Amino acid sequence: MPYLADLGVDALWITPFYPSPMADHGYDVADPRDVEPVFGDLAGFDALLADAHARGIKVTVDLVPNHSSHQREWFTDALASPAGSPARARYVFRDGRGADGSEPPNNWPSVFGGPAWTRVPDGQWYLHLFAPEQPDLDFTNPEVVEDLEETLRFWLDRGVDGFRIDVAHGMAKPTGLPDMVPMEDTGLLADHGPGDHRFDQDEVHLVHRRVRAVLDRYPGTMAVGEVWVADDARLAEYLRPDELHLAFNFKLLTAAWGRDELRTAIDHSLATVASTPAPACWVLSNHDRPRHVTRYGGGELGTRRARAAVLLQLALPGAAYVYNGDELGLPDVDLPDEVLQDPIWARSGHTERGRDGCRVPMPWGGHSPPYGFSTSSDTWLPMPAGWAALTVEAQTRDHRSMLSLYRRALAIRRSSPFCAGDHLQWLPAPTGCLAFRRPGGLVCLVNLSGAPVPVPAGDVLLASEPVVERYLPDDAAVWLHP
Repeated sequence: MPYLADLGVDALWITPFYPSPMADHGYDVADPRDVEPVFGDLAGFDALLADAHARGIKVTVDLVPNHSSHQREWFTDALASPAGSPARARYVFRDGRGADGSEPPNNWPSVFGGPAWTRVPDGQWYLHLFAPEQPDLDFTNPEVVEDLEETLRFWLDRGVDGFRIDVAHGMAKPTGLPDMVPMEDTGLLADHGPGDHRFDQDEVHLVHRRVRAVLDRYPGTMAVGEVWVADDARLAEYLRPDELHLAFNFKLLTAAWGRDELRTAIDHSLATVASTPAPACWVLSNHDRPRHVTRYGGGELGTRRARAAVLLQLALPGAAYVYNGDELGLPDVDLPDEVLQDPIWARSGHTERGRDGCRVPMPWGGHSPPYGFSTSSDTWLPMPAGWAALTVEAQTRDHRSMLSLYRRALAIRRSSPFCAGDHLQWLPAPTGCLAFRRPGGLVCLVNLSGAPVPVPAGDVLLASEPVVERYLPDDAAVWLHP
C-alpha cells in the first residue's frame, strides 16, 4: 500500500478474490460475498480497505455477474434438481436438438474454445460462454438480479468505492437462443457485431440500470464496465446517465504503434463519450492482453515505445488505468507449456497459449526469482531469470527508470493546472508525429516518424527520452507547457 501511495494512484482495482476453484484465475466465483482462504478473510479485506482509505486511495473490486463457478451451491442444487425446477431456472438450461436431444441447443461457441454447451446426465444442456466450470446465470430470473443487488450492497456496506464489472456486455441472451452467424474468431477480445448473439443484447441495459440504482444510494461510488463493443454509438449506450459511470474503451490498447492508428483510437474514444456524462477511459494493457512492452516490439524497442505511450496515455483527458507491473515496464513471459493455467490453452487443444504470459507476479527486489514476491520460489506462475533490473527496488534507485517516469508523470497529472480540462485540441505536427494541447495548456508531442524532430516552443515538463538541443528522438514523447 505504501508503494501504491508513492506511485501516485487514486484508486486500486482488485481482480476476483472470492472463494473459487480457480478454473479461470478466480473469475469462476463460488461465493460472491466472501474471501478465498488462499488470500485471507473478510477481516483482512476490511483492514486493506481501511489502510487504502487512510492513504487517500479508493478501492474497487471485480464483479463477475455473467456466470458463477460450477461449485457455487446454486449450481450444485441445479444439477441435483429436475428439468424445469426453480434451481435450474437460475441458469440457462435447455433441451438439446435432434431426435434424442444429443445435439447442443444452438451453435454458440465458448470464447475459450469448443462449444458453449455441456450436457448433464439427465440429458439437458447448460450454457457457459466461457469454461464449463463457469455456467451462465439467467438474468430474466428475478432471483438472479436480486442476488446481484445483494452482492453489491454487501461490499458497498463494507465501504468499497465501486466495481469493475466483468463482461459487462454479457448477461442478456436473445429470446429463443437463435444460432449465431459462424465466425472465424469467436473469442472474447473482439467485437463481432450483431451477428454474435452471445453479447451486447439490448436487455443488458436493464441489468445496468438495476446496478446503477443500487450505486446511487451510496454517494461517491462508481462502476466501470468491461465492454468489448467497437462501435462508438453502441458503446455510448452503456454510459447513459442511469447506467455505467465509466466503460473501458479498448481502442488504444488494440491500436498498433503508429501515428494514424493511435490518433484514430483517440478520436473514436473521445467520440464515444462526447454525448454522455462519462469521461474517456484509457487502457494500454490489462490481464487479458499481451503487455504493451511486448506488443510494441519487445526488448529495448518495446520498452522505448512503452515509455512514450505512458506520456501519451497520461496526457489524455479522462481516467487512466495502469495494469499491475506496467509501471515497471514488464514484458510478457514465454512460459513453458507445463505451467500454463489459462483455460484457453486446454480448450483450444493447445493451439492458443492464452493469457498467462501477462499475469506473472511482480518483482519487488533481489536478483533472482521470486524477487521478494513470495517466501517460496514456487510462485503460482514462474518468474523468469533476468528481471533483477526490473524490480521495484532497482527502479526506485534509478531516476531514469520506467517506475520513476510513471511517478513523475502521475504527480504532474494530479497536481499541475496545465493538465486541466476534459478535451484536447490536435496541433500541427511534423510528419509521422502526434501533437495535442489540453485546455490547461499542456502540450504532448509523440514522435513516431523514424527520426528526431524539433521540439516546439515551451518549457519541457517531462520527456520519455532525453531532449538534446531541442530535438525529440524517435519513439519518444514530451510534455511541454507555455
